[in-house]
Amino acid sequence: MKPYFSRFSGRALMLGLASFMLPLSPCVHAQNFPSKTIRIIEPAGPGSAVDVFARKLTQGLSQRLGQSVVVENRPGANSALGAREAARAAPDGHTLFHANINNSLNDLLTKDPCCRLNEALIPITKLTSTPLVFVVFPGTGVKTLKEYLALGKSQPQSLTFASGGTGSITQLLGTKINMVTGLQVREIPYKAIGAELPDLIAGHVTAAYLAPAVVAQHIRSGKLMALGVAGAKRISILPEVPTLAEAGLPDVEASGWNGLFVPAGTPSAVVQRLQSDVAAVMSTPAFRADAQSLGYELGGEGIEEFSAYIKSELLRWGQVIRDGNIKAE
Repeated sequence: MKPYFSRFSGRALMLGLASFMLPLSPCVHAQNFPSKTIRIIEPAGPGSAVDVFARKLTQGLSQRLGQSVVVENRPGANSALGAREAARAAPDGHTLFHANINNSLNDLLTKDPCCRLNEALIPITKLTSTPLVFVVFPGTGVKTLKEYLALGKSQPQSLTFASGGTGSITQLLGTKINMVTGLQVREIPYKAIGAELPDLIAGHVTAAYLAPAVVAQHIRSGKLMALGVAGAKRISILPEVPTLAEAGLPDVEASGWNGLFVPAGTPSAVVQRLQSDVAAVMSTPAFRADAQSLGYELGGEGIEEFSAYIKSELLRWGQVIRDGNIKAE
């Protein structure tokens, strides 16, 4: 019969070895985070507004996290290519996805569950949101929303609006305005962001819904006429432009927004750390001044609040997609 001490020691040794073979718990991962370079997958092209913002964020975030933070551009498929790559990444907090409103609209139009926001990709925080500005070619002769609506009703199918194609926020806003007002403004889709601006200024397309920073200088120079802001309040860089509600079109709002996400399964402590650090970086005077000058609102809200916002956007635009019978191409 083996001595008691020998049996006990053998059992302890086996348990000790087994413990080394167990995977690290989420708590251990969170304590060691970050342990390497963090990458932000950017579904827009280099030089785009959202890409520029992501790159501005990297310096401050790197300082707070103690690791390099880099941006990797993965444009294509209305922002879906980058989303798929991010959703497949290891859920350890070292791969972030810089989603925009197109990703939530993709979720409404496609049946592919690979990269749905709030499911395959979970939110960290919103970065920015920007209400779109309703602008028209001055050659139409209209100076107010009421004049535009009157022109559209007197000349059905004569007016056009530029969109970013099927499922874009600009298509859905134009569709909603048509439904609410009874207008028959024809959609002219464009494949690239910003491609509609030269045509709008030249009068080849009548109207568009664009970011304030894109159109502000053209409004001031008289190359474009602003009819309203699709937001709850006026914006700082265009204080003279009324909201659509003030101009006579209530309950019509649309903003371009973007935020950071991580693959589902990322430890909650890691997600909380990222949210806290991103919010801290965006609270600096430099970021606040930038937001003021470009006409967008900074996010930084908590995870649950951002998740609820995404759900509200899905409800709002899902209804427009159904009522407008919009289908994925």
